[in-house]
Amino acid sequence: MTKSKFIKWFHEIGIDNVDLVGGKNASLGEMIQNLVVQGIRVPNGFAITAQAYFAILSANGLEKKIQNLLDTLDTQNIENLRECGKKIRQSILEAKIPEDIQLEILAAYQTLGQKNKSPMNVAVRSSATAEDLPDASFAGQQETYLNVQGEKALLESCLKCFASLFTDRAISYRHDKGFEREHMKVGLSIGVQQMVRSDLAASGVMFSIDTETGFQNAIVINSSYGLGENIVQGSVNPDEYCVFKTTLKTGFKPILQKHLGNKEVKLVYDLGDNKTVKNIPVSNEDRARFSISDEDVLTLARWACKIEDHYSKRAQHHVPMDIEWAKDGENGELYIVQARPETVHSQKEQKNVNTIESFQLKTRSNVLLKGRSVGGKIVTGMVRVIQSARDLGQLLAGEILVTDKTDPDWEPAMKRAAGIITNRGGRTCHAAIISRELGVPAIVGTEIGMETLKTGQSVTVSCAEGETGFVYEGALEFKHESLDLSELGQPQTKIMLNVGNPEEAFRLSFLPTQGVGLARMEFIISNFIKIHPLALFNFNRLEDSDVKNQIDQLTQGYDDKTEFFVDKLAHGVGTIGAAFYPKDVIVRMSDFKTNEYADLIGGQPYEPREENPMLGFRGASRYYNPRYSDGFALECKAMKKVREEMGLTNVKLMIPFCRTLTEGRKVIAEMEKNGLKRGEKELEIYVMCEIPSNVILAEEFSEIFDGFSIGSNDLTQLVLGLDRDSEIVAPLFDERDEAVKKMIRQVIEVARRKGRKIGICGQAPSDYPEFAKFLVEEGIDSISLTADVVIKTIQNVLDIERRR
Repeated sequence: MTKSKFIKWFHEIGIDNVDLVGGKNASLGEMIQNLVVQGIRVPNGFAITAQAYFAILSANGLEKKIQNLLDTLDTQNIENLRECGKKIRQSILEAKIPEDIQLEILAAYQTLGQKNKSPMNVAVRSSATAEDLPDASFAGQQETYLNVQGEKALLESCLKCFASLFTDRAISYRHDKGFEREHMKVGLSIGVQQMVRSDLAASGVMFSIDTETGFQNAIVINSSYGLGENIVQGSVNPDEYCVFKTTLKTGFKPILQKHLGNKEVKLVYDLGDNKTVKNIPVSNEDRARFSISDEDVLTLARWACKIEDHYSKRAQHHVPMDIEWAKDGENGELYIVQARPETVHSQKEQKNVNTIESFQLKTRSNVLLKGRSVGGKIVTGMVRVIQSARDLGQLLAGEILVTDKTDPDWEPAMKRAAGIITNRGGRTCHAAIISRELGVPAIVGTEIGMETLKTGQSVTVSCAEGETGFVYEGALEFKHESLDLSELGQPQTKIMLNVGNPEEAFRLSFLPTQGVGLARMEFIISNFIKIHPLALFNFNRLEDSDVKNQIDQLTQGYDDKTEFFVDKLAHGVGTIGAAFYPKDVIVRMSDFKTNEYADLIGGQPYEPREENPMLGFRGASRYYNPRYSDGFALECKAMKKVREEMGLTNVKLMIPFCRTLTEGRKVIAEMEKNGLKRGEKELEIYVMCEIPSNVILAEEFSEIFDGFSIGSNDLTQLVLGLDRDSEIVAPLFDERDEAVKKMIRQVIEVARRKGRKIGICGQAPSDYPEFAKFLVEEGIDSISLTADVVIKTIQNVLDIERRR
């Protein structure tokens, strides 16, 4: 390779060369120099330097012409912005590339082709000298051209890249980020990179941080068939995976979540006269399966960790990364094709923000639409359905933008929206990325948003309920709080959380708690699995065709239907376990009543009809009984996966409604038969203390179990002999009754004497300060609460402990 004035090979450049080759190219060079030796594959290529861009402007006398046009610019006037940008771009497209620059570009292109011993199809990527900065990503502002082949096409693509420095969105974005006086100082380099044949396989985007909450220990991966532009542009609803970094680094396989996307189309090489790219439909068979294997997911996640670690070490602080990857369909290998710092949550980390924003609906109404939530906010507003970028002038400030998908051309208008809803796209698409930067809640991938919502309709957009975003009818009331945690102390009595929804776990992990005192399986089973475990176990023997069809729809991609139950339950519990790792997460095994189990798909044939399900076939009595033991075996298999495959040994298990000592021993034996042996691999098994027999025989129960969690609701109703659901006797229900308090006092004393942990999971300590005072004074180890009362209870308990 000869020395060139305007060409730098990727191996010659690094992150210190942003002024010369722009952020994208500098990062590619940085990875080739430092990370290829760690097993990460990066396609080879070269950079056309920013000096070439400035030389082309100078040779064609364009500097003054462009500056004169910029002097007339009004970024608030969309028509003015469009006209100014169009004239500048046209001037650059009509420019001549000086011969010396042409010769260097073409010589490098030929050298790249000789190295690969084949006709060179290349990606031509813009790389501005003001991009991938810590506080402004400039993502998608300039153009990329894929499957470029031949010298003429390469030179034409270069001019198009140079011109894209002045797309409407790029001009507007620079203005918004404080670069409005720097338009002529910002240079553009071009990366010419060997194409990965992901058109024959898959590609995608991944972040080394949870993009919605800022949870640092998660890697989020989006994947779809074909070239990667469809995911970035939001043209498809991709597959999504979430991996837990901490135990991944110690050799486990902690895939926490897998969401199957629709993947309707894929971007492939166009082998016709144009020789560029085109979208083609994806077969129903391919849409119904994941686009990459679990091993690919884990490999990508390991690479993301290495890339993040390298950039963080270099910067001497945590640098979460936004990474594009591709899988080559010819050789089956994975490649990293881009990496840049993530800009939203990394800024919060650098500012050491110690404030938690909380949004909570006060009421709910008819759900009009669901999709993937972006951000954690709630907004209300009037809908504005926009069919194309030409109609963006209709969007008024404070309206809810509803469209098919967005691309960088939409950015000047997106900042006016109070919320954004798209038919297509995943959590790494353009609409999602820009919404985060703007601090605007978005719901993407709704599929039918444009068809369901009408311009002028009043709606509430809620992204505060986990990974699923909801659009509600009308303008609903909601509560918004900002909690400053900087001066909040930590009480001696552990304050823990009650968690049911795994989608909320990462967000809840930022609360100043000591883990999870009660993680309920029931929410995961009813909301994510929806099927009775025995209907899955006996799927091939089911006679009801409607039930079989429903199960088939929900379990796409699973030949063994029971694995669907195991995976979904493991993913849900694993997400909660990872969110609070290494703090304790106490997971209660299923505690549906028979009527609730019967409501699951395929459940009725397996459940008896009971007059009082509250006191019937529930909790421990089910686990060893032949009527349900096969279902319990699936629960155990899922928990074994969480602890041993994902490495989440902070997950402890708890048995509900265990009536007798004999029953306790039977359950322990049943768990051991299913691979969960108490004491092995740090496994602790607790028991709910919610029946008077648990208190009366607390010493004996403490020989069977490692700890107790007081279920104050059931304990109160059984001590007082009342049905808490009866409105007639409901006024008698009170956890503060002296009989209930005497029971609680007794079991706390026994647990402490026997060296067993004891906590309480109930609302009473937060509803009644005097009850919290009673528990603290009796020496309870932990109080587990719902998230909305945690801060108030911590303050209350701290005050109680100070006055003791």
